Amino acid sequence: MILNKSNILIVFIILLCLSFTLCEIKEEYFISSISKSFIVPLFTLLYFINVKDKSRYFSWFLILFSISELLVFAEFYINTDKIFDLYYMFGNLLYIAAYCLLLLEVCKSLDFKAVLKNYKAHLAVLSILNGYMVYVLITIVNPFLFNNSFMIGIELIYNIVMLLLLSLSLIAYFYNDNKKSLALFLGSLSIVFSEVIQIAYFYITDQDILNFVSTVLFVMAFSFYYYHSRISLEYRFKAAS
Repeated sequence: MILNKSNILIVFIILLCLSFTLCEIKEEYFISSISKSFIVPLFTLLYFINVKDKSRYFSWFLILFSISELLVFAEFYINTDKIFDLYYMFGNLLYIAAYCLLLLEVCKSLDFKAVLKNYKAHLAVLSILNGYMVYVLITIVNPFLFNNSFMIGIELIYNIVMLLLLSLSLIAYFYNDNKKSLALFLGSLSIVFSEVIQIAYFYITDQDILNFVSTVLFVMAFSFYYYHSRISLEYRFKAAS
């Protein structure tokens, strides 16, 4: 029974991806966004059906991310700029909370004393790159936020949390050197690239190929995250030498 349910969910995920692609080609953008909004909730159902040893942080990451994705239906009722701003802020706050929970999932596998001792150079380089990336992303979106300090603050926190997730998942892979950490890093890498390309699509040029590539990376990210959740492994904290 569980296997059948899993197969059905996987088929639906594939069908949603095909629906998104076809609707993008036909320029049916609303239907394509609806199709995309159901992908993460189906991955979430797949996770709760198949994974016995569930992580509290990872579970809530999927739940909050799914809720934010499904908020696309709220666009039916948005008829003023003020309501849209509230919708935008609430959705992004949910994403930020979800990414923070995933950060906690990453941190479970790290001994920070050992990390600070053995990866000083890595952390310094990543901090510089992250600072530059945050500056570039804020520079891109700032003109479209009309100097709204609260919305700019949300974007700033969003980008910092997202890049921090990528950096710590990379450090976690270096530190643990196993398939579980690799899957988590590849998922984080895919979702960050997806977000960056989506910013280019929204704020620089609305070419459909960018939205398509962003969604492919988005689906890859949650495929890696699901694979990560299926790998059973007791983390071994490395003793600081």
